Amino acid sequence: MTTSPAQEPQSDKPAVGPDGIPAPSGETNLIDTDYVVGQDNFSGKLFIQLDIHSKVFLISSGAILLFVLLTLAFQDEALAVFTSMRGWLTSNMAGFLLLAGNVFVVFSLALIISPLGKVRLGGPEAVPDYSYTGWFSMLFAAGMGIGLMFYGVAEPMSHFTASQGGVVVGEDGVRTDWAPLSGAAGDAQAALSLGMAATIFHWGLHPWAIYAIVSLALALFSFNKGLPLSMRSIFYPLLGERVWGWPGHIVDILAVFATMFGLVTSLGIGAQQASGGLELLFGIPGTDFSMVLLIIAITAVAIWSVVAGVDKGVQQLSKLNMFLAFLLLIFVIVIGPTLGILKGFFGNLWSYATHFPALSNPFGREDRNFVEGWTAFYWAWWISWSPFVGMFIARISRGRTVREFLVAVLLVPSLVSVLWMTAFGGTAIHQVIAENFTGVQEAALELQLFAMLGQYPLASISSFVGVVLVIMFFITSSDSGSLVIDTITAGGKINAPVSQRVFWAVLEGVLAIALLLGGGLIALQAMAVSTGLPFTVVLLVGCIAIVKGLLSEPR
Repeated sequence: MTTSPAQEPQSDKPAVGPDGIPAPSGETNLIDTDYVVGQDNFSGKLFIQLDIHSKVFLISSGAILLFVLLTLAFQDEALAVFTSMRGWLTSNMAGFLLLAGNVFVVFSLALIISPLGKVRLGGPEAVPDYSYTGWFSMLFAAGMGIGLMFYGVAEPMSHFTASQGGVVVGEDGVRTDWAPLSGAAGDAQAALSLGMAATIFHWGLHPWAIYAIVSLALALFSFNKGLPLSMRSIFYPLLGERVWGWPGHIVDILAVFATMFGLVTSLGIGAQQASGGLELLFGIPGTDFSMVLLIIAITAVAIWSVVAGVDKGVQQLSKLNMFLAFLLLIFVIVIGPTLGILKGFFGNLWSYATHFPALSNPFGREDRNFVEGWTAFYWAWWISWSPFVGMFIARISRGRTVREFLVAVLLVPSLVSVLWMTAFGGTAIHQVIAENFTGVQEAALELQLFAMLGQYPLASISSFVGVVLVIMFFITSSDSGSLVIDTITAGGKINAPVSQRVFWAVLEGVLAIALLLGGGLIALQAMAVSTGLPFTVVLLVGCIAIVKGLLSEPR
């Protein structure tokens, strides 16, 4: 990895505590607590070497294993339960989720322009551990890689099709269409503009603001305040020493559930897309059995990455992901409607800005299918991912100022998402409008990317790169997720035995298999929503804790 002189780690590295977390560099306002990281841990050998927080580890892993067994034993009943759960949660909690998402965006933007943005994570003299290239690659690959591959074509096309169909009202006077806002009946260009705005709304500022809140809070209270790198630490300004007891245990257990099910949702849709691509390219049947074998094989590679460590494993794979993703993006831009994509990038940003107030309005919406079926699910999904992505970003962001951190985490990936959606989704929609090709619209969700690529030269090669990217994103997500869950269940230690991370990587694969067999995409979405909702409250409280923590830091 190459770094500029300004980004090289100092020759005199900060002291590292027993939890593996570097001590603050320079003057910081440490929190005075008698708690010692790992004091409640069980450390010893029980089949494998362990260093675990016994209560958090046993309850969370035991509950997940029980869930896996019940889902596999009662697959037919599980589907009905998952369907009802997803419908009830999104219909009853949509307004709350939309409102919370708006709070996170406003809060993040306010910190960027406030004097608190001068605070440096890790202390006034801390320097970054990674170059911008390595940092951006890791945060983006871990954050949304699989989702962009799956929904990059499928979501813009879905919103475009629904918008062009316009508003449809049933006999009971309730809208039955899925168009965002009021749709754009019969107007292809207006439907394109609205469809892209709705897509960017789900992949732009809101999700990255959610990630930024969690990662900033974790980094601040760990690197500046000297607390464990664990979700419970965020609550110290409000709960004090009680965070080391059962209130903190509950927070960490919820964090494990949210991380596991949010991550497995992405792994599940990635497995579906990879399986569909392999069937298209090599004729391998996309059956449940083949998807199970695929998950097992990918999990095995993820375990290798886990054993290799962050610097040799996930960072190198993340850079490779970004290289391949960049190649595929450039290929689509060059071989597709190049001028339309470049103009569309700025046009879609404008559409996003003009539709932003209406799309983010949580009150009195008539487009209930869109709000509940798309936006509410996405917000819960992003929130369920937030402990995973937030902790991972926190670990690799020491040495950045709050302003630098938020600009990078909030704005840069949002712009990349806009470019990606414009290139892939815009190209697919162009095929409908300009070429009258409806193959993408008619394809299954997991095959729409390949249907779009199939209209251009080198289709087999580009589709193969697409499959490889999905698999690679699966690996980096599994690796990063096991790292984060292991940190939580090890009481905040980041140097726990590797065997524990291997255990969590295996459990992620097993859980993905169970949910795919027990209900497919509906089951995955249901569990992401159900575990994301409790963490909405955690994030809202986290905003208060961040302000309290930053106000006490030297600037």
